[in-house]
Amino acid sequence: MPNSYSFSSLIKACTLLMDSVFGKAVHGHIWKHGFDSHMFVQTTLVEFYSTLGDVSGSRRVFDDMSERDVFAWTTMISALVRDGDMASAGNLFDEMPEKNIATWNVMIDGHAKLGNTESAEFLFNQMLARDIISWTTMMNCYSRNKRYTDVIRFFHDMVDKGMMPDEVTMSTVISACAHLGALDIGKEVHLYLMLHEFDLDVYIGSSLIDMYAKCGSIDRSLLVFYKLQNKNLFCWNSIIDGLATHGYAKEALRMFDGMQRERIRPNAVTFISILSACTHAGFVEEGRCRFLSMIKDYSITPQVEHYGCMVDLLSKAGLLKDALEMVRNMRVEPNAFIWGALLNGCKLHKDLEIADIAVQNLMLLEPGNSGLYSLLVSMYAEVNRWSEVAKIRTAMKDLGVEKRSPGASWVEINKRVHVFAASDTYHASYSQVHLLLLQLDDQLRLAGYVPELESIL
Repeated sequence: MPNSYSFSSLIKACTLLMDSVFGKAVHGHIWKHGFDSHMFVQTTLVEFYSTLGDVSGSRRVFDDMSERDVFAWTTMISALVRDGDMASAGNLFDEMPEKNIATWNVMIDGHAKLGNTESAEFLFNQMLARDIISWTTMMNCYSRNKRYTDVIRFFHDMVDKGMMPDEVTMSTVISACAHLGALDIGKEVHLYLMLHEFDLDVYIGSSLIDMYAKCGSIDRSLLVFYKLQNKNLFCWNSIIDGLATHGYAKEALRMFDGMQRERIRPNAVTFISILSACTHAGFVEEGRCRFLSMIKDYSITPQVEHYGCMVDLLSKAGLLKDALEMVRNMRVEPNAFIWGALLNGCKLHKDLEIADIAVQNLMLLEPGNSGLYSLLVSMYAEVNRWSEVAKIRTAMKDLGVEKRSPGASWVEINKRVHVFAASDTYHASYSQVHLLLLQLDDQLRLAGYVPELESIL
């Protein structure tokens, strides 16, 4: 006769296979053989129905349980969290007689995935004990919400408290350094990896390659790449993208050829980097060939990012009619980036006819974007069509269009990233920076620098 271990193993198998029909049949046998009150068997059923997306089924099983341990409570809360029902998960969490670290982690992760950073922080601060998953989950929460300085702060706090990070934690921290452009902190994290003898696998390796490239140190990026014993697609994509971003188009193309020799099949992301490299270098024919090769040789359907690169490439080369034709023949709906690339090409080559078409489409997609109005104003000003400039200025005022996000600069000093927004006088070092900029301005003029004023007409 089957026992509790037989039934729990069967339900786990059904869960892994996503076999609802057989799983429900096994549930019937569980009831028939009197195991419907067995805690371990019932907990596997809660997980089974949850995995199938039947949270109400999970809840029925859970509510019928005469006895529940901490694992049963955590499994049910996990089911509600996966379903996005944080209110019910929170109520069950509050009812729970005894909580373990795993339960707290589940709740924190649920709030993090919904972007509710404050609730995640509140729960994290209430925890009496934390494990590496607790810290990493919170750091991922900050990363998802683009609070990269908090990711680095948490990493330092974790290390100071004697917690040993794992590979997932390190990848999250390295990614935060990449987004901030914090090269010194990135070097410090890399040193920590080496001192604590972390295995330089493809995940940490690709993160380091990407971080050094985005922080402006392509030499270090290449050094990490060549030191990697095993390289997967992510590693190759990271180095190709780094070379392309730094303007090393020929080297990026050579790296792509090397990747093919290693029999690593490129994906859609690889070709975005390749087409971007061609755009930076103005390799029009090379870009066209690679675009066609992507479709014919690799059966990759072009996405809006690939079309964006091609439109940008053709527009910068002055092939505006070809670019417009490509936009009109796209298999996907052109977005603001596509029309923006075309408009920038029109600005560069002073083509007001195609610029009008681009602007009309952009106004439909982004009616509140001040940038496209400013660009059109600049283009009309360059050809002395001041009446058109006045009309656009009036239209901007009537529509309430204004620049929402001021330009900003940031600098890393003593492992801390400082941000200076345009017209921002609140930073503690504002007066020093302002004085320094005035001195630099004087030195530039003495050196014979003449600013290009065409774009601010």
